[in-house]
Amino acid sequence: MEKVSLDAEVRDHQQRAAAASSGRSAGTVYGGHGHILRQTLIALTAGTRLAEHENPGEATLTVLRGRVRLHSGQDSLDGAAGDLLIIPPARHGVEAVEDCAVLLTTAVR
Repeated sequence: MEKVSLDAEVRDHQQRAAAASSGRSAGTVYGGHGHILRQTLIALTAGTRLAEHENPGEATLTVLRGRVRLHSGQDSLDGAAGDLLIIPPARHGVEAVEDCAVLLTTAVR
């Protein structure tokens, strides 16, 4: 069994994002190569965007801190701490409405 402190990971990645010229920091919390499930913690400073990209499989975005905007085509959806956003099976992007941390969960078949 393993245990990960998401609060500690969020603090660490938010500090890294604030110090990075890109305004972001990310790291795999669980899974990766050889796994179907992958969970990645992403911290973004306000105004930072993740450019539109393809959805690699089933995916959700859990907002841990702050506020984000998920957009796909002409549609957008705002999320705040505690919200679970279902990522559409289409090109999509993310924008940090304010400093935030999210947990991206993907399952690739």
